[in-house]
Amino acid sequence: MMVVTCDSVPGYKIAEVFGLVRGNTIRARHVGHDIMAALRNLAGGEISDYTKMIAESREQAIDRMIAEAEALGANAVVAVRFTTSSMMQGAAELLAYGTAVTIEPEGDR
Repeated sequence: MMVVTCDSVPGYKIAEVFGLVRGNTIRARHVGHDIMAALRNLAGGEISDYTKMIAESREQAIDRMIAEAEALGANAVVAVRFTTSSMMQGAAELLAYGTAVTIEPEGDR
């Protein structure tokens, strides 16, 4: 499955458009991690627990988006975007979305 943020894939043509696909996840912060983050905030530097949590959330959202595209018969997702929103204090949604398509090589590729 090819996943790109651009509207087309160089060297390929879009043969069929299936439409919008998306994947999301909602994550809540952990109280123990919040304490460590508060301490890190005082000293400065990266809050690695949150970095890891966001990276895992992003991958899970992408995986769910790809699964939805595959279920439609697509072999690519173009125009992929990410967005986040706060659901409640300490919890946020990460959403990946794009357009499911079938792409084919152009010419003698």
